[in-house]
Amino acid sequence: MADTGPCGPCSEIFWDRGPEYGPGGGPAFGGDERYIEIWNLVFMQFETTADGTEQPLPKPSIDTGLGLERTLAVLQGVDSVWETDELARLLAAAGKITGARARPASDGTGDDAAAPDRAAGSAGSDGGAANGAAGASSAEVSLRILADHARSTAMLVSDGVFPSNEARGYVLRRIIRRAVRHAYLLGVAKPVMGPMVDAVVEVMGGAHPDLARNHGYVRDVIDQEERRFAETLRTGQAILDERLDGLAPGDTLAGDVAFLLHDTYGFPLEVTEEITAERGIEVDAEGFREAMSAQQQRAKQARKTAAADDVSPFARLVDDHGETEFTGRDQTSSTARVLHATDGRLVLDRTPFYAESGGQIGDTGEIVSAAGARARVADTRYGVPGLHVHHIEPVEGELRPGDEVTAAIDADRRAAIRRNHTATHLLHWALRQALGEHVKQQGSEVGPDRLRFDFSHYAAMTPAQIAEVEDLVNDEILANDPCRHFETTMAQAQQLGAIAFFGDKYGDTVRVLEAGRHSVELCGGTHVRALGDIGAFKITAESSIGSNIRRVEAVTGRAVLELVRRQEASITEAAQALGVPAGELAEGVAKRQAETKALRDEVARLGREAALGRAGELAAAAVDGVVVARVDGVDRDGLRDLALSVRDRDGVQAVVLGAALGSGGAALAAAADGSGRFDAGALIDEAKRTIGGGGRSRPDLSTAGGKHADRLDQALDQARAAAAAVGGG
Repeated sequence: MADTGPCGPCSEIFWDRGPEYGPGGGPAFGGDERYIEIWNLVFMQFETTADGTEQPLPKPSIDTGLGLERTLAVLQGVDSVWETDELARLLAAAGKITGARARPASDGTGDDAAAPDRAAGSAGSDGGAANGAAGASSAEVSLRILADHARSTAMLVSDGVFPSNEARGYVLRRIIRRAVRHAYLLGVAKPVMGPMVDAVVEVMGGAHPDLARNHGYVRDVIDQEERRFAETLRTGQAILDERLDGLAPGDTLAGDVAFLLHDTYGFPLEVTEEITAERGIEVDAEGFREAMSAQQQRAKQARKTAAADDVSPFARLVDDHGETEFTGRDQTSSTARVLHATDGRLVLDRTPFYAESGGQIGDTGEIVSAAGARARVADTRYGVPGLHVHHIEPVEGELRPGDEVTAAIDADRRAAIRRNHTATHLLHWALRQALGEHVKQQGSEVGPDRLRFDFSHYAAMTPAQIAEVEDLVNDEILANDPCRHFETTMAQAQQLGAIAFFGDKYGDTVRVLEAGRHSVELCGGTHVRALGDIGAFKITAESSIGSNIRRVEAVTGRAVLELVRRQEASITEAAQALGVPAGELAEGVAKRQAETKALRDEVARLGREAALGRAGELAAAAVDGVVVARVDGVDRDGLRDLALSVRDRDGVQAVVLGAALGSGGAALAAAADGSGRFDAGALIDEAKRTIGGGGRSRPDLSTAGGKHADRLDQALDQARAAAAAVGGG
């Protein structure tokens, strides 16, 4: 059937499912249930202007969209894409995993679940009829979303996309969170996305070998993302439910509330809209966008205010003199002319000083004029792109514009930086070898004393993985292959296999580093001539710095030797303190720990015995059958035993004892006889809150611990008052 759309003539192909689904006469006369669009051709010919006139496009084109899965439904002779082979198996798996039941779908093509940006029941993404959820129960919609989103997320993660708050990673995160939310709607408390990934691999792994090969990794990434969101989902859902309780169908949820859920609890706006739609409540989307825009503007203005004074004079220098000529790839010292000198910032026409960029920190050194003026360079940064600004501290005289100077970097410091920088490239390669090709650099900092490398990964590295990475890097260093650092075109760099990063911007000309036989990456920093120059490589720390982002810190060259010496000195000192040879330090520590524990146990035993010896003395001080006293120098177990011993003395019906503990906290113990007159838990109910703690509460014996030892006397006074109130009654 042909039709005309706003941009030109359209051609649409429909599937006529038969008269049992509606009247005849074509889509214009029948209901959506009978006619399903499976193909749409749009001949884009005009641009419609604001006044409604149509202007011919300079390059008319054709957009064609075939609903592949809908066509599959036609070929298989079923009523819905959810009854086609693979989706039916995924839907069945979702039902089995969640325990929810889905009846056979006979209500349309049901492609709604594939669109994370829309609530279930909206039009399909390829222009099909809006009947995907027509007649489907809410449980069926949730199961369809789980099945489809498990398929989408598994494919995305297998292709190297990580959940994040930017670009593709944000789309992935939204899909996962929508699926988790629908599992929550089904009443499922346990994680479901991991088992759903297993089902996707079982169904589709044969046709997608990479998916099967990456099965474990894909499951781990998605499972961890689900667990993180599940923790905040309950809190965010409770906050949203509280706000919605005061609203009625037809009301609007304030945009700032939706923004709070997004900004603090990670609720995408679409998830909030989906939840509110179930109650017939709209979200003030415009208010949400205004709140987000206001936050972005505040951040942007803060950055602009901080940078405005720095940029303007440097921009004029570039206009007048061009960019700084960087001589530092081949030279450690260069003659130059001063172009600008004010407020401790110096600009030269040419310089060997590397300006901080690409993770490599700026060079330091010295600048000396022909007239004898001298300044120490504490740092080098870009004022504006292409212009090196030296941050100086005057030593002698004053450097002025026009002066001829000699600029010399700290060559030893630069050499250490080069070792660390080239090592980051080897580290990146080694991490991908040991952990998988999903590892991507997320940031770095390269200085003379250490290197820091941030990368995408979903779990902490094990000691074995750290050792493997160290071995891989050090094997490359020992091979001593040459490093090539050269300029080429982006196209040639790609042919060489140089790694570039999604979202980074590169010009037509780039610098490529070939660090030995395996590492080829784009990099503009400074590097060693051969891998053996690095000397050695040692990881010193591995940690998490964010969701799916890990950080490795390491040292190279002489810093490795210094690290070993410090560790050896610590081991020797500890061994001498224990009186054992350094090689037997572990055994010596274990022996000393056992001895210490035995001594502590003995001290505790003696303390309890000494305390129990006071039982008679404490019982003799009973007032109206009640003993309340402070007994320091005893642990919690000893305090409990003493309370029981005092209670069992003649004439005592209840006892409350308190002690300040050696750890800095406080403990309470209350015991009551079986007469029923006193409740041990009630006696210290207020007192335990005073010391800032809690504990077991029983009528016959109750104990409590808290951190406020300074409030112990006040707590015991409260226990006396509680006992007096019972006695007075």
